[in-house]
Amino acid sequence: MPYQAGKRLPGERASKLGHLDVLKSPLVQQLVQKFEEQDPSDLPPFTGWQPFPPLGKPLDIIFAVDGSWQPITDERPPYKSIAFIKTALVNLDQVGLSQIDKETPHPFAIRDLMSKSAAYHATALPLRHLYADGISVYNAVRQVIYESVKDESLQGEIMETFKWLVYEKWSNNPRPLPPFECPHCGGKNATLPIDAEKGNCPNCGNELFITDMLGFHLEMVEEAASDSVATAYMIIHETLLLFTGIRHFWETSKDVLSRCLFIKDGPLQIRAQYSKLVNPIRNFLLHANEQGHPVNLIGQEKTGTFVDHLNLISRNAPAGNLFIPDHVYICEKIQHRPPNGAPYGRDTNYGAKVFVTANERCRLVLNVPVKTSMGPFIANPSIDQLINIENILATLPSLLSSRHENALLPIELANSVASLSTYPSAQVLRLFADATVKKK
Repeated sequence: MPYQAGKRLPGERASKLGHLDVLKSPLVQQLVQKFEEQDPSDLPPFTGWQPFPPLGKPLDIIFAVDGSWQPITDERPPYKSIAFIKTALVNLDQVGLSQIDKETPHPFAIRDLMSKSAAYHATALPLRHLYADGISVYNAVRQVIYESVKDESLQGEIMETFKWLVYEKWSNNPRPLPPFECPHCGGKNATLPIDAEKGNCPNCGNELFITDMLGFHLEMVEEAASDSVATAYMIIHETLLLFTGIRHFWETSKDVLSRCLFIKDGPLQIRAQYSKLVNPIRNFLLHANEQGHPVNLIGQEKTGTFVDHLNLISRNAPAGNLFIPDHVYICEKIQHRPPNGAPYGRDTNYGAKVFVTANERCRLVLNVPVKTSMGPFIANPSIDQLINIENILATLPSLLSSRHENALLPIELANSVASLSTYPSAQVLRLFADATVKKK
């Protein structure tokens, strides 16, 4: 590894001839030749596709959520850094979607559609060497996350959704928070009573925020926080923003909930210590399905290893087909590792991977929650265990966009709000109230 250029001296140049000795090996020469002559037609044909099940009824109301974040770093010591984060929720209906040209949408048409149909949240997290009123980065991030989840511009609804999930208030038997590590003393038995937003550690007596249970502090030291804290906050807020809509209709109109499709940009997944939110989500989705009010929810992956693999196996895939990879297939064919150990996604996913050939040009990696009598997680789901897959597939044709490769229009619109500040923040409850009125 060569030395990099500094402020006073140039960098070290790598040798241009160091590879010649390696290429003397006949095996290496053969491998290089095969690499240069690779032909996709040499790959065995993929035969795992199965046709769509009989399609159901298209869903009328669409909610989509997306987020973005941007770190800003000072190039001068001590290299101060701050992350700006934005999430957005959009609400559409089939009438509005039908008025948008999928290939060349008019900017004014999008403006009119979005003027009363978007809500966004924005915040900033100090990452390195930023102090306010003597508060360390560690405690500043904790406090900003707590206050951001309580965002009053969204009427505090995100915090209510967070409590609704983690305390399982949707059930007849709400429960206190499971024990978590105290951000002050490191004790493992910190918790809060049902519906509390703040409390005190039973060991050290210091103040706890409900958001501490997610474990953001596990990726921070006193003066700095990892960039992954910002990305984790964005993903969690996207999830809570989307589930705010689900909670609203669950509490006010389950009939309208059955006509809604909720779309998340990215997988239905929360990783690492933040996966404490996964089991409450799974438990609710299973409960809703058992109560006869299944939630129509999908995530779309736009990049990553699953998308790369879909491009590999879908070259000759017929339109109107899907494939659900199981644990062994994901490990061996996509992650390229032995399938030993825990089933893929057991602790982190609340949706199964589904490869979909929507038409001759559109190939999608979707995540769809599963229904099972065996509990809220199943390692190798079948097509009949995907919650309301018939209605979801029936809705897809109206959501496809021709502006980008394998794109869904609701996610495009959510991204336009999450990445720009041209739309004022709407009251989040108004979006859901308007959606309800449209169906009456």
